[in-house]
Amino acid sequence: MSSATAQSWPEAGSPFNRARTGFRNWRRSRPFWGGLLAMLAGVPILYLPYHSLNLSGMTVQMATTAGAGSMIIGLLMILLGLTGWFQPVVRVFAGVATTILALLSIPISNLGGFGLGLITGLIAGGLLVSWAPLPVEPPLAGAEFTEQQAAAGQAAAGQPVAEQTAAPTEALPAQRTAEEQAAPTEQGEQR
Repeated sequence: MSSATAQSWPEAGSPFNRARTGFRNWRRSRPFWGGLLAMLAGVPILYLPYHSLNLSGMTVQMATTAGAGSMIIGLLMILLGLTGWFQPVVRVFAGVATTILALLSIPISNLGGFGLGLITGLIAGGLLVSWAPLPVEPPLAGAEFTEQQAAAGQAAAGQPVAEQTAAPTEALPAQRTAEEQAAPTEQGEQR
């Protein structure tokens, strides 16, 4: 395949790229994978106690007397996954609750949905608890800080850009060197 026949990437302004970039930014600002796994963990816990399986003409039904408990645990795990997505502030609570519900599903819901919901729920709880937002980048310091950035910062603060220079200030006593401290000041000589 040559460069003449290769397909180019979609344009940056295309609706597909805007949607993809928007979803990526949304996904990175919350515990996406922990919430997704928590919702997926709730499905086997919710579904398997009410499902009947046919194996070579033989019906196997895993209905338990705790079917209502399985339904509650499964629905709560799905709800906690959604909570992790849309309320990232309570991610630690959602992760701990997901882990506890996954462990409670062992005796209540057929060994945690035959282990599918149990293992997935434990991983989801760990991902929800351990997720942290990205730190805010500090402003540039030193030589990297340009006059244009200073003007932009002053304009954002509501100060006029023309007033970029500040009045010189006298050094504090702790900032003076030993030579400056030993030399008498004009005020000291006048006294």
